[in-house]
Amino acid sequence: MKWIKKATEKTYERDQKLTELVSGIIDNVRTYGDQELIKLAEQFDHVSLESVKVSKETVKEAYKKVDSKTIDALNFAAKNIRFYAENQYKCLKTMEISSPVPGVTLGHRLIPVERCGAYIPGGRYPLPSSALMSVITAKIAGVKSVAACCPPAKDYGTIHPAVLVAMDIAGADEIYAVGGAQAIAALAYGTDTVPKVNLIVGPGNRFVTEAKRQVLGDVGIDSLAGPSEVLILADEASNPDFVAIDLLAQAEHDPNTKTILVCTDREMIEAVQQSLEKYSGELVTNKIANQSWKDNGQIILADHLEEAIAIANRIAPEHLEVQTKNPKEVGDQLINFGSLFIGSHAPVAFGDYVSGTNHILPTMGTAKYSNGVWVGTFIKTSFYQEITEEGCLNLSEACMQLAQVEGLHAHGKSVAVRVNALNNN
Repeated sequence: MKWIKKATEKTYERDQKLTELVSGIIDNVRTYGDQELIKLAEQFDHVSLESVKVSKETVKEAYKKVDSKTIDALNFAAKNIRFYAENQYKCLKTMEISSPVPGVTLGHRLIPVERCGAYIPGGRYPLPSSALMSVITAKIAGVKSVAACCPPAKDYGTIHPAVLVAMDIAGADEIYAVGGAQAIAALAYGTDTVPKVNLIVGPGNRFVTEAKRQVLGDVGIDSLAGPSEVLILADEASNPDFVAIDLLAQAEHDPNTKTILVCTDREMIEAVQQSLEKYSGELVTNKIANQSWKDNGQIILADHLEEAIAIANRIAPEHLEVQTKNPKEVGDQLINFGSLFIGSHAPVAFGDYVSGTNHILPTMGTAKYSNGVWVGTFIKTSFYQEITEEGCLNLSEACMQLAQVEGLHAHGKSVAVRVNALNNN
């Protein structure tokens, strides 16, 4: 392999000032509750709120502020996301089996979390698609109560109308105009207005991510998100325009986005570089995209396709596109990714919005051992055993022996008293 373009070296060490700032926000929300949420909305979002809870009337009004094409697109996306999640759910099964030990029945049940929080980022642009991804999946999983949170937008005095409409289409049970670390704190510990949840999902900025890290243990989380990523596998058969625009499409997310091209053909790399120059000047978002590509873009010339596949598996990107000959065959050899896009007509944008797969995905190499948000994120697989008198006797000898080895006298005694009672009957 040969590096054609390297990224600027960066270290992702924990920021102590950020840690302390977020810790203070969490403590204040726990102490002052709704009062602190309203105060921080004014301080950070420049919005004055009477309550962080969004009324049904406000949601209804939001539909009047969103054009019909956008509503149709949201409904189209929601239908596909729901279809995918429903079929994921069908793959999950409860289990009850008879043990090889007579008198022992073993099993597991699928139990949805009772209540979860879905965080939808604010930032430069509204992200209604994130509301669909998290809320729909939670509802299909059987979560009874889904609380959706998003920062209020200054221009509207509440959450952006398109996001409110998406939350409603997705089936959110409650909606709160609160963002940042304070939203995570409210969901994790509760306030007078925001009942606490069991699980928090959804991406966010570094304040949100740090807050999720700090509340983990008191509440469950999906993951700790890093900057977004794409890796594209290409060869001499690729379309350079497709490759280039897909790199820029990822780069426009954020100045820290990681964009990587791994290609087996030098001429194709040169063609992609020319296409990058062509498209970068056409984008409304070219300032962010160009800076991101300059700082974080990488191009690797692989000696052969097997090496390219090995590189992709080692990096374990959030999004992985296969724009090579025989993309399905190549895709079958890839094992570490958040979401895989097979073929030259499968840009990441489809997965971000409308194909149906979830776009809340592992980053920073964590796809080596984790996956994106899916119905299973919201479901506990809880074990059980039913043991009869016969089963008790059949298990007892080995159990008491192991309890003795481990020095846990009461464990062994809890079995012995039952055995004695059965033998005396």
